[in-house]
Parts: sequence; C-alpha cells; structure tokens
Amino acid sequence: MPRFITFFSYTAESAKAMIERPSDRSAAGKALAESLGGTQEAFYWMQGTHDGFLISNMPDGVAAAALSAAVGAAGAVEGIETHQIFDHDEQAAIVKQADTARKAYRPPTA
Repeated sequence: MPRFITFFSYTAESAKAMIERPSDRSAAGKALAESLGGTQEAFYWMQGTHDGFLISNMPDGVAAAALSAAVGAAGAVEGIETHQIFDHDEQAAIVKQADTARKAYRPPTA
C-alpha cells in the first residue's frame, strides 16, 4: 500500500482549543486514515514551518488527497502538504525505471 506523509499546521484557534481542552490528535488522525481504507503509521508534532506530520498507508493517491481535503475543509489546520514517500526497495525500482525512461526520452534540446 502506498505510503504518504502529510505536513500540517494548526490554526491559532485550534491551538487555543487544544490547550483549553486537550485531546488525542493521533487518535483523530488514525480514525481519519481508517475511514478511507488506510492506516496511520505515525503522528508527530514538530517545530518549524509545520506543527506536525502524519505518515499514513493509503490505498492510493486519491485516498491520500481525500484525507488532505477533509482536514483542510474542517478549517482546523492550514499549510497542508501531502507527498508520497518511498522506501529503499521502491527507490531502487524508481532508479531502474528512470534509467529505462531516460533512454527513451528526447529533450527539447536534442
């Protein structure tokens, strides 16, 4: 199953609500992924450009996009970025296929 990482930042209103009424946001992420036929692999908070990230295993890119759209539509987070991520074996397959594609591709400068 494809793996995705979704970065997010909480709105000021969401941060205030979490301080006043703490809740398990990881459980919310898990329920969201499962509602789309996926699983949650990790949920972390962090410092920097984003407040946290979710790593999920989703059936496909459509399900991953739906996850991001649902979260964004709720208005509690902003700056949502979802990217498919690849493990070592997948990276090896990418490089192998890229070599085949490179031989077939003709750049506009050729």
